[in-house]
Amino acid sequence: MLILSTFIMLMAIGLLINGILTLIYKNKEKVDKGFTFAYAKLSYRRKLIRTLWSLLIMIPVLLMLNLSVGLHSYEKQSIFLFLVFLFLIQLAYNYYKWKKNEDY
Repeated sequence: MLILSTFIMLMAIGLLINGILTLIYKNKEKVDKGFTFAYAKLSYRRKLIRTLWSLLIMIPVLLMLNLSVGLHSYEKQSIFLFLVFLFLIQLAYNYYKWKKNEDY
């Protein structure tokens, strides 16, 4: 249970930092070429590309989660489904916004 609460706390911290950076870069020009550390500063096309690259990180993390001995199977399944669901939502949202902004 400690691992699950730590995971939830880290997710909350990540969302808080993401929200702050989103507010900072809200009305600024977005970067479409080159590397930028701040996700909120990227164009939707670049966010989509970074989301696809994050799949390379997500697969080993999910494998390590599956091999961990400190979690029950329902906790592993819940975290796995949550991460996959978030990934698919982020992928679909960035694709939709990229295509929508491409028309303008």
